[in-house]
Amino acid sequence: MSETLEMTVAFRAAMSRLATGVSVITTRSGSAPVGMTASAVAALSLDPVQLIVCIGNHLYTRTAIAEHGRFAVNVLGENGEHLARNFAASKPDKFAGVETYDDEGVPVLKDAIAAVVCDVAAALPGGDHTIFVGNARYFEHKVEGRPLVYFAGGFGSLGSPKQSVTAA
Repeated sequence: MSETLEMTVAFRAAMSRLATGVSVITTRSGSAPVGMTASAVAALSLDPVQLIVCIGNHLYTRTAIAEHGRFAVNVLGENGEHLARNFAASKPDKFAGVETYDDEGVPVLKDAIAAVVCDVAAALPGGDHTIFVGNARYFEHKVEGRPLVYFAGGFGSLGSPKQSVTAA
C-alpha cells in the first residue's frame, strides 16, 4: 500500500470517530431537483447568517449548486436513515416518493427537522471538495425531533441529553 493511500485510510478512520449530523443538500439543475447526503455542514456566522457545506468536486450536486446559485440544507431526524441512504445512492431519481415543497426556488424535504435555504456567497477550493459559503435567506425547524447522527461508519441517534450516542 502506498504511503498516500495509507494516510488516506488512516485519516478516514480517525475522522469516522467524529460524530456528525446528517443532512441532505438540495438544489435544482434547470427544473429538475438534485440532491445528495452530506455530513460536512456547519454554521459559519450569525452576522451575516451563513453556513458552509463541503461537496466533492466529482459530484453532480456540486455543479448544480454552482450553476443554480442556491441550495438548501435539510437536517435529517433520527428516523431519516432511509432518506440519508436514498440521497447517498447513485440513481436517476432520488426524489421519487420523497415529499418536498419548493422554497425560494429549491426543493425542501418535508421530513427534515430543520431546513436552511441559502444563496451561494462564495465557492472556495478545498482539495478534492468545494466549500460553499451560503447566505441564509430562509430557515425553519421543528421543535420536536432529534437528529440523525453518523459515527464510525453507521447511523445512530441521540439518547436523552445525559446519554451518549447510541449505535444504529
